[in-house]
Amino acid sequence: MKIVHQIKSGFSFIGKYHFRWVLFIAISWTVFDLTWNRFFHFSITSKGETPFLFMSTGATLLRGAIVFFMSSLMAFLLIFKLKQAFRDMALLVSLLLKTSILLIASLFMNFLLHFSYSIFILHFTFLDGLKNFFDDATSAIWLLHHSLGWVVLFLITQLVIEFYEKYSPGVFWDILIGRYIRPKVEKRIVMFLDLIDSTPIAEQLHSKKYFSFIRDFIYFASIALLEYNGRIYQYVGDEIVVSWLYTPQNILKCLDALRLSNRLLLRNSNYFRQRYGFVPQFKSGIHAGEVTVGEIGIIKKDIAMSGDVINTAARIRDYCNEVGKKCVTSKEFLYNVNIPWQTESLGAINLKGKSESIELFALII
Repeated sequence: MKIVHQIKSGFSFIGKYHFRWVLFIAISWTVFDLTWNRFFHFSITSKGETPFLFMSTGATLLRGAIVFFMSSLMAFLLIFKLKQAFRDMALLVSLLLKTSILLIASLFMNFLLHFSYSIFILHFTFLDGLKNFFDDATSAIWLLHHSLGWVVLFLITQLVIEFYEKYSPGVFWDILIGRYIRPKVEKRIVMFLDLIDSTPIAEQLHSKKYFSFIRDFIYFASIALLEYNGRIYQYVGDEIVVSWLYTPQNILKCLDALRLSNRLLLRNSNYFRQRYGFVPQFKSGIHAGEVTVGEIGIIKKDIAMSGDVINTAARIRDYCNEVGKKCVTSKEFLYNVNIPWQTESLGAINLKGKSESIELFALII
């Protein structure tokens, strides 16, 4: 599924995220190729000596430029086209198909490398350059040398992307550097966002179609949350739990994320109506305060949050149903910040399971 409307002027968060991957992959593959070619080159092929045994500074720069250019194109193909084309396939099948396509592209890259080296470094004629390439390309050892390393690299790259995208942006890095091995107390904004009228919708859609409905709803909502730097804590059914560090700027980002979520769902209302017969709407509860953040798990590691703030945010979300509001927040969330939104005081409310009342406000999205 594609986003047919631009989120906002300039690159969206998703676009910048994807282009960062393209740049990272292009640089990594270029470094790999130069290292592999410099230190792990076979000295003999079945057809004779390859001209790439003599790597001058000029030859290295030429090779690096071509590999970086082609790696950028292949990374763009992988991130923007192949991931989307094979997203509904089994991971193993997807990995093999994408690797096969990338391998074909890498063979064309090797043709450019070999031919340009012959022409610009060895000063062969055009025909001699072609003959030199085809002589080497018919060698089993040459093909093995120029394919095996790339196949392994393509597979590792895709697995790293899959592993990284299992977590919300930033979480994988936090786990990698051990930021939360020792639990930390942080002041955070916590928002629970989930589907309105999920039960009657589920009753009218069969289970698989309802699951697709939820997946599409979460897809658009998550785009908006990520666009404004929300850290998605977890998905629970049709519910998204997301947080931000508590700052005046992030309060506005949280509200902007809600507005964009609503806008994206409305923009794609025809898609939902034609495919499911329903246009999703959401309710949200927002609270702010201190939470304890730490790394948990042995076989499966993750970053977890705990504290009364999370429970309270969930209760506030539930309270939306009682008052018929789409977004309800606590006074702690809005404290000392002027927001460009219309608010309605709901007074001091005794939420279910809470011993003390809490002042709540409804926001008009």
